[in-house]
Amino acid sequence: MSRISEAFDNAAQAGRMTFMPFITAGDPSTDTTAAVLKALRDAKVDLIELGFPYSDPIADGPVIQASYTRALDNGLTVQQVLDMMESLKEEGLPPVLAMVSYAIVFRYGIKSFANKAAQVGFSGLIMPDLPADEAEEMAAVAKAEGMDLVQLIAPTTTEARTQQILDASSGFVYCVSVAGTTGVRKQLPAELTDQLKSMRKSTTLPLAVGFGISSPEQVAELEGVADGIIVGSAIVRRMTEAANAAEAASSVQEFAEDMCRAVAAVKPSTRV
Repeated sequence: MSRISEAFDNAAQAGRMTFMPFITAGDPSTDTTAAVLKALRDAKVDLIELGFPYSDPIADGPVIQASYTRALDNGLTVQQVLDMMESLKEEGLPPVLAMVSYAIVFRYGIKSFANKAAQVGFSGLIMPDLPADEAEEMAAVAKAEGMDLVQLIAPTTTEARTQQILDASSGFVYCVSVAGTTGVRKQLPAELTDQLKSMRKSTTLPLAVGFGISSPEQVAELEGVADGIIVGSAIVRRMTEAANAAEAASSVQEFAEDMCRAVAAVKPSTRV
């Protein structure tokens, strides 16, 4: 069993959903990123999604896009992100997934990247620009290194396409709550519940919902139909507003603890 699957199973056995925060690597520095990763560990989050800045992101909203731009303008490299992760290998982080463009991985070399990512402590990969019907090689390479390759499903995905994505997924399914880009939203779309119920009939993989979730109140809307939530923009904004690494870590930890309390009170879907 992968570390990602284990995290979802442990939460399910405790009768609660999982919480997975997203942060951008290298904004404003890898030292700040490392401090926030340790703060999230201390907040006892279940998993962490770490974004590799990319100049042409596909689905990221203005807050995350701006963080990517700042990191790249500061000269961040892929190797610096990998080195930072390696420096934290003994820090007891929860499972960390790399949100990384396939274009980056392809340039690095897919086998070389997967090997290095696993070596420095990543437990999974999320590649928003890699379609499920083209992911077979990458999935096999990731699996050989003990990592999951997580697939995304959008609200606009057809039924036939949805099944193809579910069949290609491992670890969990990343369910995009809204059509469009990431970002804080006041409420989740009404049709999301029906989509999640339909997917639940087609897979035993955990269903984690991202894009638009920003508050503990929104978590309750997903009770019984999802297995986890992913929050990005609301956290990245807190890091952006912080004056230094210590303040960023403190602000993010406080928010993460609130979200952890929220998911602890919400039952996940029933996976058979």
